[in-house]
Amino acid sequence: GRTAPAQPEVAAAAPPKPEPKAEAGAPPPRGGARFLWPVKGKLISGYGPKPDGLHNDGLNIAASKGTAVVAADNGVVAYAGNELRGFGNLLLLKHADGWITAYAHLDRIDVERGATVKRGQAVGKVGQTGSVSSPQLHFELRKGSQAVDPTDQMDRKSIEGAFRDGPLGPG
Repeated sequence: GRTAPAQPEVAAAAPPKPEPKAEAGAPPPRGGARFLWPVKGKLISGYGPKPDGLHNDGLNIAASKGTAVVAADNGVVAYAGNELRGFGNLLLLKHADGWITAYAHLDRIDVERGATVKRGQAVGKVGQTGSVSSPQLHFELRKGSQAVDPTDQMDRKSIEGAFRDGPLGPG
């Protein structure tokens, strides 16, 4: 058999190949014990059962179209697209310890799949995409595949600024 001549100088000069974008890497360590509020606005629908028999797996926060949406914590973009019916432009961030945050109805997504994002980094803009009738952010917090009430895991210091009409009430 024939062998190709060795070219050590070419191999040594070639930079290491980056991982392909489609493979989201391991998320960086969390930036804090609690998650940041992703947008400032008015809470229009909280987590839990609704009178119409439906269940909200997250929070719906009304905000002006184009308002910046920030990453709730350090993470890796696991999904950025609009294939999930009803959610419009949807962004999923994978965080350490099995956490996932979802940001739906975005007007624009400003990060690509596989990108690493920092806590508080702008990742998109509030929109009116999917099945909503007004500009808003649908925000979900998941531990694995299980939806978790975000208000129990959010930074209390930032809650007062998150809602123009004051902090959340008991219901």
